[in-house]
Amino acid sequence: MDLVFTPEQEQLRASVRRFLAEKSPITAVRALMDGPVGYDPAVWRQMAEQLGLQGLALPEKFGGSGYGFVELAVVQEELGRALLPGPFSSTVVLAAHAVLDAADPAAAEELLPGIADGSTLATLAAAGEGGRWDPEAPTLSAEQAGDGWVLRGSVDQVPDGHLPGLVLAAARTAAGPSLFAVDAEAPGLTRTALPTLDQTSRLARLDFTEVPARLVGTDGAAGSTLRRTLDRAAVALALEQVGGAQRALEMAVEYAKVRKQFDRPIGSFQALKHKAADVLLQVESARAAAYYATWAVARDSDEVPAVSSLAKAYCSDAFFAAAAENIQIHGGIGFTWEHDAHLYFKRAAATKLFLGDPAFHRERLAVSIGL
Repeated sequence: MDLVFTPEQEQLRASVRRFLAEKSPITAVRALMDGPVGYDPAVWRQMAEQLGLQGLALPEKFGGSGYGFVELAVVQEELGRALLPGPFSSTVVLAAHAVLDAADPAAAEELLPGIADGSTLATLAAAGEGGRWDPEAPTLSAEQAGDGWVLRGSVDQVPDGHLPGLVLAAARTAAGPSLFAVDAEAPGLTRTALPTLDQTSRLARLDFTEVPARLVGTDGAAGSTLRRTLDRAAVALALEQVGGAQRALEMAVEYAKVRKQFDRPIGSFQALKHKAADVLLQVESARAAAYYATWAVARDSDEVPAVSSLAKAYCSDAFFAAAAENIQIHGGIGFTWEHDAHLYFKRAAATKLFLGDPAFHRERLAVSIGL
């Protein structure tokens, strides 16, 4: 099966690529790496107002544009290619889809319009012990208090959790795993930024001490809800990895064409040709896996649990390999802070672990197909 993009979807890709080249070139990415928030609020607003990216895949009745996962996939691939810093994945892919998957119309009507218009930043706090994303084992607990709920406990590895906005938090109640909406600036909630290898993306630890929260969806039903959300998030992350891997390959090939040794471009040497060919094979295979998973998600196929893990595992390895070979082909300069190759390597290393490493997803794939 080949996923063929429509002319409109290719126009979307071209528009996003032009926008990122103008508004978030690699020089701007570097400038944001050491900043306190890690993203450019002006660019975030322009993404919403000029391109409508935050609401692209959200239903029109909730302020979105009503497009689907394929359009979101196009955007994710371009964001990965450009290493865009910012809370797009945490807000749009994780939090917004968690609200949609909870099947709570009142919560969706209240929470999603702000995400769609770019005024609300959001994230999903659902990582379990050791950063393992297991919807059935949240680290938070929740109890009813009057007409509402309060949350207790801590969650690590919360993407963009240092930012103010909306937190969708998984917590265990007497009925089982449940999903709650929390104001990131609510009393009793402490947000602590964590050091990260990839300085273009941020993680935080959230500590909850009797934090007021609102139940989203059905009490005790968040296990299946969040599994669906995380399956789609894994596919979206795989697409981001494909974009990054493609750019790393292009950087390596461009350099091999202009760098000379013995009066010849180094790309003419057989060893370098083999390296580039191997990376090309991995990148194209990763693209095929990610696109097939996109097709499965767009059609709400029963294959999604299996192919999401397949795509995440393979694309993680392919991106890491492409980023590593890019550094090797560049030689000594590729190891320096001044060169951009290390930025892709760090993004590859970080995304390889996020939402489950390749070993986790291969094990899950094996279980899902009955091995």
